[in-house]
Amino acid sequence: MHGQAEDSGPGGYAAARLRLLNEKARSGPPRRSALAGLTDEWLAGLFAAGAPGTRGVSLVAVGGYGRAELSPRSDLDLLLLHDGSAPETVSALADRLWYPVWDLGLALDHSVRTPAEARKTAGEDLKVQLGLLDARHIAGDLGLTTALRTTVLADWRNQAPKRLPALRELCEERAARHGELQYLLEPDLKEARGGLRDATALRAVAASWLADAPREGLAEARGRLLDVRDALHLTTGRATDRLALQEQDQVAAELGLLDADALLRPVYEAARTIAYAGDVTWREVGRVLRSRSVRPRLRAMMGGGKSAPERSPLAEGVVEQDGEVVLARAARPDRDLVLPLRAAAAAAQAGLPLNLHAVRRMAAGARALPSPWPAEARQQLLTLLGSGRPTVDVWEALEAEGLISLLLPDWDRVRCRPQRNAVHLWTVDRHLIETAVRASAFTRRVSRPDLLLIAALLHDIGKGWPGDHSVAGEVIARDVAARIGFDADDVTVIATLVRHHLLLVETATRRDLDDPATVRSVAEAVGSPGTLELLHALTEADALATGPAAWSSWRASLVADLVKRVAAVLAGQAPPDPEEAAPTAQHERLALEAVATGAPVLSLRAQTEPPAEPSDDPEPLGVELLIAVPDQAGVLPAVAGVLAVHRLTVRTAELRSLDLPDGVDGSVLLLDWRVAAEYGSLPQAARLRADLVRALDGSLDISGRLAERDAAYPRRRGVVAPPPRVTVAPAASRHATVIEVRAQDAPGLLFRIGRALEDTAVRVRSAHVSTLGANAVDVFYVTQEQGVPLPGEEAVAVARKLEEALRV
Repeated sequence: MHGQAEDSGPGGYAAARLRLLNEKARSGPPRRSALAGLTDEWLAGLFAAGAPGTRGVSLVAVGGYGRAELSPRSDLDLLLLHDGSAPETVSALADRLWYPVWDLGLALDHSVRTPAEARKTAGEDLKVQLGLLDARHIAGDLGLTTALRTTVLADWRNQAPKRLPALRELCEERAARHGELQYLLEPDLKEARGGLRDATALRAVAASWLADAPREGLAEARGRLLDVRDALHLTTGRATDRLALQEQDQVAAELGLLDADALLRPVYEAARTIAYAGDVTWREVGRVLRSRSVRPRLRAMMGGGKSAPERSPLAEGVVEQDGEVVLARAARPDRDLVLPLRAAAAAAQAGLPLNLHAVRRMAAGARALPSPWPAEARQQLLTLLGSGRPTVDVWEALEAEGLISLLLPDWDRVRCRPQRNAVHLWTVDRHLIETAVRASAFTRRVSRPDLLLIAALLHDIGKGWPGDHSVAGEVIARDVAARIGFDADDVTVIATLVRHHLLLVETATRRDLDDPATVRSVAEAVGSPGTLELLHALTEADALATGPAAWSSWRASLVADLVKRVAAVLAGQAPPDPEEAAPTAQHERLALEAVATGAPVLSLRAQTEPPAEPSDDPEPLGVELLIAVPDQAGVLPAVAGVLAVHRLTVRTAELRSLDLPDGVDGSVLLLDWRVAAEYGSLPQAARLRADLVRALDGSLDISGRLAERDAAYPRRRGVVAPPPRVTVAPAASRHATVIEVRAQDAPGLLFRIGRALEDTAVRVRSAHVSTLGANAVDVFYVTQEQGVPLPGEEAVAVARKLEEALRV
């Protein structure tokens, strides 16, 4: 006993501790465990010397020390537990324990309590209770420690329904104060969201048995943050958790890493793993608590028994259940390559989280999409990117399970990549998603929102490569856009946007706009009015996604002035006239049949694309619907309404007057549309034709049918779309007034537009409708009854009435 007392002296412990911390061969978990073990031996020796043979007293490690996770400058969290029989002896023992710790300059968090006092304090103070969940016996009466552990754990499980909401609130308050670790240039490894305190909270949730965190990668993430904190303590010599800029290179060197960026990236990845696990876990806690509160009432109402959770369809193979997006029972992730994107798009549009098990099931069966992607995959990606703020959480869920890397291999180079710029709020990958979120609010400003959203996603993709990121990004963007399935012209526009995404703001703030050479150089780089329009929107989205310091009304006015000047230079390029397209032989045949019968004529032809692997049953991706109708009022709303009633989604649509051969009297409207079924199979052509005839003669109440269906399905909470925008395109056509409608795609939208145009008594000469992701971009060439363009004021009035009708 005498030898143990000598070994347990402050000098012996201090020397052994110093040797251990300087031992390069041992670091990470082994060193933390060894340091805890060494400290245990020292404190046990002090305890034995101060209370030889004492019963009813024990020394207990709690918190991080209780988990045997001692960093070089960690506090020692200790509880001296006693049964209350000898308070004076316990007081003297406390002095024998605490003073040597203080003498060594170690931080100490200590308390002296009976089991009843410890239990009472834990019931009043959540932080105390969390520390006791990790209680570990060091010395003295083992039975006393074991009994306390058992009691505290039982209390925690019994009180979990009340205490877990408080714990969640504590985590949220801490995140609000300290920010998100995965994006901060000087993060607090312990307090920031995704840090060590959140990891401890997840352990507490698991101990409650109420819910559990996703375990894959969680222990490794926590260990990585602890390793970095160890290195931070050793290089600074202080008990700090803040990874300051000036210390990052030293910490990186201590860990054998190249530089500060090589340090921050794994830190961000670890924080992202913990934060995502927290999101999933707290969602599950909320679901369980809601279920517990509702179940007794349901049982009373239903007379006992267990009701199955309600499942509501969102898309093919995707349903909503219990506030989350899950896979339908018949979904086949191993065969349906587009399912991950379809599920993600549906979740983002509905403003709902993706269920963890659904994402993992999709990831387990996922395979790379063919190149180029199927048309549906491209559309679903655009819908996901255009969904606004909900896109962020859905994207992170896909990323956590490796699906983003499978879809976009180039993403790995920017994933969790820090930005050494105080203006930037986010890592490169999150900045790209944030830019897409911002760009989704500008989709009414541009004629090609699909190109805007893809350019927003890719504009900084070159930051994962050496050299000018705009130059590298242009090459990557060309490859990615072509792989996604854009045609050569669209690929060129996307590449131009990525190459020049800084051109407008840099030119506007750094060059003389009164110098003709300045404006001319920008016009030459941009090339066309359409690209200029997209670049203007991308510039603003990029700046807003960077941070508050990157955009201001002054910068906005400078950029707008530059855009106006460049647009003037580019104004000589006349847009192609969509009315010049010649009809095909099939179009003429249908038109002649419509004139001969005096009724609509339909042609349905399925459009398929080759599957990723050989198959006898290729999946139909849509149907080409050709309709020839004798010219009359109400054709557009009638056709659009019938398709909406039959749950057919309009992907693209064109309507135009057809010139008939000489000698044939009458006028025919030709509609060339691409449609797809929302759920199930397509209706028969004969049924569509019969309903169209009824719609044209007024015997089919389309408005009533659509209103009835909407009432049966309550509106889901979800993304708040930007309001519709209707504009008159100046000088776009000599023969008609061109009205552009940009709005959120929705069932019945085209029917509402067509009916509103009919109400203004204009004649629709031609229509060019396209659905780009979640956005409808529709162009209508309208005239007066006499076949001439509308006067300026009348055109503006029609646009205003149409916009008002769509806002209702």
